[in-house]
This record gives sequence, C-alpha cells and structure tokens, in this order.
Amino acid sequence: MRVAIVTESFPPDINGVAHCALQTARHLAARGHDPLVIAPAAAAEVTTGQGSGSDAATPYPVVRVPSLPLPGYPQVRVALPSRRVAAALTAHRADIVHLASPFVLGVRGMAAAARLGIPAVAVYQTDLAGYARTYMGAGEGTAWRRIRAVHSAADRTLAPSTAALRDLEEHGVPRVRLWARGVDTERFRPSLRDEALRRALAPGGELLVGYVGRLAPEKRLGLLAGVCGLPGVRVVVVGDGPSEPSLRAALPGAVFLGRRTGDELATIFASLDVFAHTGPYETFCQTVQEAMASGVPVIAPAAGGPLDLVRHGSTGLLVEPHDAAAVRTAVSALVEDAGLRTAYGRAGRAAVESRTWAVVGDQLLGHYADVLSGRTAVAA
Repeated sequence: MRVAIVTESFPPDINGVAHCALQTARHLAARGHDPLVIAPAAAAEVTTGQGSGSDAATPYPVVRVPSLPLPGYPQVRVALPSRRVAAALTAHRADIVHLASPFVLGVRGMAAAARLGIPAVAVYQTDLAGYARTYMGAGEGTAWRRIRAVHSAADRTLAPSTAALRDLEEHGVPRVRLWARGVDTERFRPSLRDEALRRALAPGGELLVGYVGRLAPEKRLGLLAGVCGLPGVRVVVVGDGPSEPSLRAALPGAVFLGRRTGDELATIFASLDVFAHTGPYETFCQTVQEAMASGVPVIAPAAGGPLDLVRHGSTGLLVEPHDAAAVRTAVSALVEDAGLRTAYGRAGRAAVESRTWAVVGDQLLGHYADVLSGRTAVAA
C-alpha cells in the first residue's frame, strides 16, 4: 500500500502530532508498505536553505514544505502555500492519504487528494476550540466550523479518545471512528529508575513530582504552584515553550530541565514518584501513557483523553479541571502513601503493556482497508 502522510508537524519537532506521524510512518515501512511523509520544513532546514527531499535517517522519503514560525510560539511552524503537496501525491502514486491533525497543510492535502480521486483518512489530534478559548478568549464556534469542514471531506475521521469522538459527533463531523495511540513499552519502563539522578534533582531526599510536555498557556501549569509548597516535594518540569519565563516565577523551587528526548527522557520518567498533568484540552495525552509505562502513578484532569487512560483509584487520580486545590490534594495523597504509589504504578504499567505501537499501527491498517474497500464498493 502506498500511503502519503500529510502532517502539520514532524521530527525534529517534539509534540504529539509529530510523534504519532513518525510512529505511523515507521510501522508502515516495517509492515512492507510504502509511506511518504509531507511536512512543514523545520527551523534548521529553513536556516540552511533545505526544504524537500528524503531524510537519510529514515527508510521513507520526507518532503518538506516551506514554513514560517507561528507568531509568539516559534516552536510551532506553519506551512506556506506550495505546489509540492499535489506534486508529491502524484509522484508517489498514493493509494490513500493520511492527514495528521489537518489544519493548514492538511487542508491542502485534502484538497489535492480530492482532485486526484484519492481516499483520505483524517486523524483528529488537536483541540482547536480549546486553544481558541485559551489564546483568544473566543472563537470556539469558528474553530469547530473549521474542524467540521476539514474532517467532513475525509472518507473517515479517527478520534484518539472517546471524549474526542463524542465532541466530533456532537459538532456534526460524520464517519468518526476510534483510534487510540500506542506507547513504547520497551523504552519507557520502571527499571530505568535512576537513584543518582534522583539525588541530583532532590539532594534533600524530596519526592519528585514531574510534568513533561510543552510549556504553554493551554497546559495550565500554574496549577502546580501549590504543589511547590508541599513539604518534602520537589517539582520537576521537562519541556520548553513560550510560558517558561512566567512559569519559573510561578513555580518557586521547581527544577526546569528543558527539552529532553529518547532514553534520557525515559530515565527521567522512571525516576519520578508522581506524574502530574494539568492540561484540560488533551484529545489523548501521550505523556500520561509514557508515565504509566514507566510505572509512575498519574494525576490528570477528568477531561478529554485522560478519561480513557487513567482508572481513578487504580492507576492514578483524576481531578477537577482548572482546580489547583484538587491537584494539590491529589499529590498530597500520593506523597503520603508509598504503598498507594507502588500499587498505582504497577497497575498503570500493566494497563498499557498491550498498547504497543505495533498493535495500534495494525488497527490503523484496518481503517485504511475499510476506507479502500468502501471506495471500491462505491465505484462498483
């Protein structure tokens, strides 16, 4: 099968869309299919004048489209108008187009697929309505009209969680199915817990309460301010983003480690005592799964993707969104009970052991097959 993955973000970017698109391309190649990735040019490629062609480190071609940084959020790049999308789909002779979180580049990919008569699967990953509330204080209706228009043109939309699926259906998006995300249970594992790292982060023997992700307004990291004041607790923040300067002031005593990846990130995860996520607009929340795979108990908002991932009172605790007191109380409960932390951590690891990217990737191939057979039936 020849699959063109049109994605709004791709490594070296670090975010959920980029990671999922990468894992999808890897799985397709591993299963003997022929993927092509079309993505915005990364900052380094723009600086060096590169912007298209194959990445020598990947077993598939990666076509880069010229891009610009999003004003006020340079870690996010937006693709510029380009004829490369349609040209790439034609040259690849794609059987199906996979649109990863379509918004700008994905809309062009959808339009090109429609002109060429290629079926398209759109993967919903970003809560644009939630972002509109966060950054503009309005515009949710406009965001949903955009989402509905883009996803209605696809043969199938894949939602990462039951909450996201329900939102899409309630806002008039047709042909929605559930497709969750996988987790690398070999990279993220409890055995990586590093006592030397723990001593370096908490020389006073404090328990480590960590967050991993973007440092941006929609993540509501200010809710951890009360946790910073708990005795015997050290907050560890991993990631970068536009909110870092204000968060350094809002979270006194917290350790900011910046962006970490790969095995280093896995070691940090496993060395935490509690993982706390505060963002209420997660359509899935991959870092929650990675914490669970690392054997770390999780605290997350009772909203969006975490509702599918965290079993309250079994693998972690779900708290009222936007409630700093609830976050502090939940952290206190786990800090004070080592047995509870151990039980939640073990249960979390057991819950995700079957959610590998290979399993999830094969489910995606099933969705592709359904869409292709549906197109064939209509043609017949």
